[in-house]
Amino acid sequence: MLRSEGGVSIARTGLDGVALKPTECDVGRGVDLDCDVLTIDYEGRANLPSAETLRALASGEGKLQVTTPIRADGFDPLGDDSLSRSLPSAARRVLVAGHSAYLSEAERTRQVAPRLRAARERAPDAWVGTDGIERVALATGGTQFDLLSRTTLDDVRSLRDAGFEGPIAVYAPTVLTADDNEILDAVGEYVARRKPVARALPEGAATGRQATGRGRTVLLAASDDYALCGTAQDVREQVAELEAAGVDSVIGYPARGIEEFLG
Repeated sequence: MLRSEGGVSIARTGLDGVALKPTECDVGRGVDLDCDVLTIDYEGRANLPSAETLRALASGEGKLQVTTPIRADGFDPLGDDSLSRSLPSAARRVLVAGHSAYLSEAERTRQVAPRLRAARERAPDAWVGTDGIERVALATGGTQFDLLSRTTLDDVRSLRDAGFEGPIAVYAPTVLTADDNEILDAVGEYVARRKPVARALPEGAATGRQATGRGRTVLLAASDDYALCGTAQDVREQVAELEAAGVDSVIGYPARGIEEFLG
């Protein structure tokens, strides 16, 4: 059985940054991560780190950025933007439409395009999360922040061939092990939610190490498409391939916990 390398220096993976989820770890530990960019994912208003924690993270050597859903109260540039104004001045924003799981029914009905334009005017250095709003995001400019997928390499090459010169960043769940069971436990459920994968999976298929047969085959292939998995050197090679295609920054989410990235 191939085992995890344990705590691995991020520099060995080639990743440019790390994304942390407040519900999964103490994001304050991000100060111990050796990375150029630290991103705090949004998981609902109740889980937004305190201003004190964000200020401490922003004072570190790497750049801090906070994911902010522009349709959510507190981050709406055309309405209540009180949370936006409370962020440390040193914190850069990642503008996203917002996952429906973290939005109220009223928030989900708000138009994205005018809010994205307004938010970009206020935060011109913000990255723009493209998931579900690719054309709108591209039209507003800024660093395009896309989820890794099976089409990422082709999509980026096409953008570069078409003359797009703006920065492109990619977000990828990352698992520093070559053990199939560990990979499925870490990202099986995540990749199963991707639409092409969901269509290919047998009905009722398990998503973790219990997966068998066609379901297991589909999930492992999808893990290669939608996540970065393997040894630190494996991940480094995958990051290099993305950069060769035209990606400027690769941000890894430690799918098995922050400990794996504390080398």
